[in-house]
Amino acid sequence: ANAGCTFFLGNFYDSQQASLEIFFLFHPWLYLFLIPAVGMRLWSEERRSGTGELLLTFPVRLTTTVFAKFFAAWFFIGIALLLTFPMVWTVYFLGSPDNGPIITGYLGSFLMAGSYLAIASFTSALTKNQVISFILSVNICLVLVLLGWGVLGDTLNSVFPVWISDFVSQFSFTTHYDAIRRGVIDLRDLIYFVSIIVIMLMLNVVVLESHKAS
Repeated sequence: ANAGCTFFLGNFYDSQQASLEIFFLFHPWLYLFLIPAVGMRLWSEERRSGTGELLLTFPVRLTTTVFAKFFAAWFFIGIALLLTFPMVWTVYFLGSPDNGPIITGYLGSFLMAGSYLAIASFTSALTKNQVISFILSVNICLVLVLLGWGVLGDTLNSVFPVWISDFVSQFSFTTHYDAIRRGVIDLRDLIYFVSIIVIMLMLNVVVLESHKAS
């Protein structure tokens, strides 16, 4: 899907640039559906089948279980991301690309995927229905993408002071991801993604603890 967007929608060859900028540009939108599809059954399926209750009785801290399931799924996504490496070979075939944006692009994409997945894991714990979990996570992630959308920023600027749109955009995936994929490693961007992951997983634990108590 990503390759299709890159070559056809992004006019990869027509750009005549040895760069993966177009390739990484589509990731926030592709992840909107791909990552929730992976994460929607992390807990929903176990709650529906009843194995979740059995898992909660194991002599293992619930926090450990939540993080372990998350990292296992994140590792799977990382492998899938690495399988796009032929795109890098294609770029090197076309010219001499800058290695920095390629490396940081993959790093930013992986961190953003982890954030999407943490949200999907959280929504999966909220319901036994995988479809509802999918819809919830897609909508939450969509909001966090659109908060950094230029059109929304222009709309806010026409009504409110500029600092308000700047403040709102700091909560967006795209604001922090775009900075990283362009080759700029800012600690604030890394902290943002790590914070999203940790907060969502801790909320995941809280939800499961409430199920356990009931």
